[in-house]
Amino acid sequence: MIIEPRMRGFICLTAHPKGSEQNVKNQIGYIKSKGAIDGAKKVLVIGASTGFGLASRITSAFGSDAATIGVFFEKPPVEGKTASPGWYNSAAFEAEAHKAGLYAKSINGDAFSNEIKRETLDLIKADLGQVDLVIYSLASPVRTNPNTGVTHRSVLKPIGQTFTNKTVDFHTGNVSEVSIAPANEEDIENTVAVMGGEDWSMWIEALKAENLLAEGAVTVAYSYIGPSLTEAVYRKGTIGRAKDHLESTAFTISESLKEIGGKAYVSVNKALVTQASSAIPVIPLYISLLYKIMKEEGIHEGCIEQMQRLFKDRLYNGSEVPVDEKGRIRIDDWEMRDDVQEKVAKLWLEATTESLPEIGDLAGYRNDFLNLFGFEFAGVDYNADTNEVVNIESIK
Repeated sequence: MIIEPRMRGFICLTAHPKGSEQNVKNQIGYIKSKGAIDGAKKVLVIGASTGFGLASRITSAFGSDAATIGVFFEKPPVEGKTASPGWYNSAAFEAEAHKAGLYAKSINGDAFSNEIKRETLDLIKADLGQVDLVIYSLASPVRTNPNTGVTHRSVLKPIGQTFTNKTVDFHTGNVSEVSIAPANEEDIENTVAVMGGEDWSMWIEALKAENLLAEGAVTVAYSYIGPSLTEAVYRKGTIGRAKDHLESTAFTISESLKEIGGKAYVSVNKALVTQASSAIPVIPLYISLLYKIMKEEGIHEGCIEQMQRLFKDRLYNGSEVPVDEKGRIRIDDWEMRDDVQEKVAKLWLEATTESLPEIGDLAGYRNDFLNLFGFEFAGVDYNADTNEVVNIESIK
């Protein structure tokens, strides 16, 4: 079939297998170009199919020759209907890993469930024995707690008062004002239940209980802080409460890993275009201004550049892992530079529908958004008849 992007609001309903393959190959090429990383050799990535999770898996495999197990929840293709992009990314990753002689297996299902945890533990036990790195990179709006059976839905709301500020529709470039009503206590609790650290902790406890974590094992979860511009709706909103919980969970996990010399970290990463961030009012406008400045300064990074720097310069730098006063790894350091943020704040005041094409990088934002779904990659013939039914080698 000829596969084109079909949009509905902030979601693309189609994905391109050849474009997704090119995306993975580009990331692998980048990691190879940066040289070897003396990192973990047996790696579990929970949330491995897109964004930082996929980049972590690629960095481990092609930077450190690691055996990797990836867990994700993606929609497989059926004839006449494309898979979700993470399915095609994972198929391409496995194919490239196997070509390179690397162990790579994947599990598709709800990572919050006890069943998928059990399946993953059994696979580690059978094939790897233990893992020495666990990446936790889940991004889901809904979680059913496997112990209580209660389904929680996260919300994106400010806390305390209505939030009003500028936003942009990145499809049309229209800059407008948006208002978001404040959350109630139930909203906050549900968001923390979905996006906080409870499930991360459950994974680590399950692995530890069955002696599947190697001596000195490390686990890393991903977070975001961002500037004062976005804090009312992000860091000081419902999502921020969930991130606070995630970050405090790192200390709890570290305490429980002491007996095996292990450690848990939260890495605070840069603002990037993801399916989740595209739906957050204010964030697309902020990112389009940020991209313009960081590209001009020569310090712009995508997911793969961020993860390469995290693994090489922070986690596996040959000495102590550098952290901030709250124990967090800061790989958002270039984004949060004073000079960068001062320029963003100045451009924010000037941003209108008319000025944005000049002062921002909305074209770059749109391109990155389409890239998430395998579109707009150089070297891919998007007019060619493409087989949408692509299998992941390890998933039968």
